[in-house]
Amino acid sequence: MDIYIHDTLTGARRRFEPLVPDRVSMYVCGPTVYNLAHIGNALPAVAFDVLARVLRLYFKHVTYVHNITDIDDKINAAALANGEPIRALADRFAAEYRADIAALGVLNPDVEPRATEHISEIIDMIETLIDRGHAYAAEGHVLFDVPSDPSYGSLSKQSLENILEGARVEVAPYKRDPKDFVLWKPSSDELPGWDSPWGRGRPGWHIECSAMIRKHLGPSIDIHGGGSDLTFPHHENELAQGTCVEDGQVYVRYWMHNGLLRMGDEKMSKSLGNIATIRSLRGEHPGEVLRYALLSGHYRGSLEWSDDLIRQARSSLNTLYQALVDAPGDNGATSENFHDANVDAFPETVLAPLRNDLNTPQALAAMHAIAGDIHKTGDAARARALRDQLLAGGWLLGILGTPANDYFQHAAGADPGWIESMIEKRARARDSRDFASADAIREELAASGIELEDTASGTRWKVMR
Repeated sequence: MDIYIHDTLTGARRRFEPLVPDRVSMYVCGPTVYNLAHIGNALPAVAFDVLARVLRLYFKHVTYVHNITDIDDKINAAALANGEPIRALADRFAAEYRADIAALGVLNPDVEPRATEHISEIIDMIETLIDRGHAYAAEGHVLFDVPSDPSYGSLSKQSLENILEGARVEVAPYKRDPKDFVLWKPSSDELPGWDSPWGRGRPGWHIECSAMIRKHLGPSIDIHGGGSDLTFPHHENELAQGTCVEDGQVYVRYWMHNGLLRMGDEKMSKSLGNIATIRSLRGEHPGEVLRYALLSGHYRGSLEWSDDLIRQARSSLNTLYQALVDAPGDNGATSENFHDANVDAFPETVLAPLRNDLNTPQALAAMHAIAGDIHKTGDAARARALRDQLLAGGWLLGILGTPANDYFQHAAGADPGWIESMIEKRARARDSRDFASADAIREELAASGIELEDTASGTRWKVMR
């Protein structure tokens, strides 16, 4: 089956074909680790996690690289303000980031490179750019010569004349052209630095990703992902470096950019101060609910983050879990059961929208259609088959990873041991025909948010919603 991706460079939806048959290389820009990540940082992590899951169904070898930026002016400033070593701060917040996105069901990438571990590769790449006439040294800096690249601006659809000098580019006297950007810069004694042909210094932001891509995936890769706010200047500069260092070879075959989360009329960002950290949200809501909320919008669109969005996500997820509870089968089964299943095991109604530029809202709608069919059918065998389809689709989307009964118990903070003891006490009262006591126990449980259901195989309980 064909997979289609919207490519930012061409502005068109394109059929995906890897450069090497049956081998996919994908790189996604990760966080700059100087503070706790906000929920907007989770959007690319979740979206491209789903894409990686889908790609692995159709291609034998998928290498997914998701980097950590651990050298940056913001990191330096935060470490100096805290009075702690820069490496210690970066290590701490990298670990916090991993814990946060793991709670959202994001699988580990195949490679998680860090910029500071690739200084030699960065220096080698800069030297090659100088040798090819695309970079120059000036006052301890090395800069990329933007006018040397005639295709510069093609990704962000800007001409050199229209790029606002001094807006998102730094004007400095050592630049030949105000649009030239830094590949290497000098470091003072209190800042991290490495020896280089241009003196002690540190890399610019843009060259870090290009060097890590070159090291782990090669000079030309299939997919490059990241937030739409990175299109210019970060990815535009990456494209210039990656193309010019190889003398014109295609750097990225498909550029994918996710939209941004918004709080009211503004994008969510630390600089604006309108953020909700993943950590604070995890204290109030299950990570799976937060993931569902992120998937409820198309990855390329803008999504407004709000309490209403989270409430809707929780209600929708409850509906899917309730279908699992109501269907016959193993209530301990989860979507994890399908992590290495063959593509034929997955529902086409969920797969088809995901193959069509990762349309997660349509895929979620298909999941609810399966849940609806579970409740409609009177055939136990079909209900079990639909239950498997729901769990399989859940694996693709990274949801339904908790046993259904446990999900509702944990959602209410219920104590299963106490509930089971009350059910046993009620059963003894009924056996003794003490129906008043049995009814009182049912009412006590109901007051705690627990609903009982008497069936031929015994009494079941669930959290009332």
